[in-house]
Amino acid sequence: MPPRTVSVAIVSYNTKDKLRRCLEAISQEFEVIVVDNASADGSSEMVENDFPHVQLIKNVVNRGFGAANNQAAAVASGSLVLYLNSDAYAFPHAIADLAEVFDDEKVVAAGGMLLNLDGTLQTSTANQLTLWAVFCEQFWLEKLLPKVKLFSPYWNTHQLVRTDGPTETPQVMGACLMTRRSHIKWDERFFLYCEDTDLCLRLSTQGKILYVPYAKFTHELGSSSKNRARAVGLYNRGKELYFEIHHGKFASAVCFLLDRLGALYRVLIWGLLTLLTLGRVSRFREQLRIFTQVLRFPRLGPKLGP
Repeated sequence: MPPRTVSVAIVSYNTKDKLRRCLEAISQEFEVIVVDNASADGSSEMVENDFPHVQLIKNVVNRGFGAANNQAAAVASGSLVLYLNSDAYAFPHAIADLAEVFDDEKVVAAGGMLLNLDGTLQTSTANQLTLWAVFCEQFWLEKLLPKVKLFSPYWNTHQLVRTDGPTETPQVMGACLMTRRSHIKWDERFFLYCEDTDLCLRLSTQGKILYVPYAKFTHELGSSSKNRARAVGLYNRGKELYFEIHHGKFASAVCFLLDRLGALYRVLIWGLLTLLTLGRVSRFREQLRIFTQVLRFPRLGPKLGP
């Protein structure tokens, strides 16, 4: 498949240096579109000055991840679009390797292997999101018993890497997600987090989603989410919105309850540890502060900005 049939769409929000590294890792054979969500760190100027071949869309407000991806898709010329985080860096040939699996007409989406900065495997594929998975996440069962499938039902990357070739999975992370351009539209009700969960559920009804472990990318997690409490709050809201859209208001309310109970559980644990150490351990105090804020984070409503 000729490389010009792939358009690379990158959403940027205050990640100037990482965006530079991301763009430097992409061959100029590919069409590249950067949508800047009103960054204040000079990201747009850097792209204009140092990467004149890149098509730049500058938003005056932060429209969110899904909406910005839709802007990129609207102007992309490739038959395939790779949605790539600005803090994800492609290994040589990784984009072409992803594109090759679309020779199978049944494939509607694919994601590569994501690695942490230290080269360790990053969880980037998952099974369908369920309320049981939310329960296991909120009460640390998946962390305490990661090898027990019953209590770690969501993330499945470590099982998929046991095979060398492409493997079908219900979901790949939106940080590195390639689709056929005609199949894609992100739900703009999601501001940040879980929009890829929603998208992959809809895509799975149209064909196969593949994890391609030999297409490798390094990914720095959370580069646009400096405020930990806000990131957790938005992630919880994303889950609650996902359940409301696909399973109804009751399921969304149950997810909301689980999320708040999970935050309360953490407040009690970190609060007790803070008390036992007489407040001398900064990590305990910080975690207590974060999850106290998460408890107060607003429920579903108008999209929240940065």
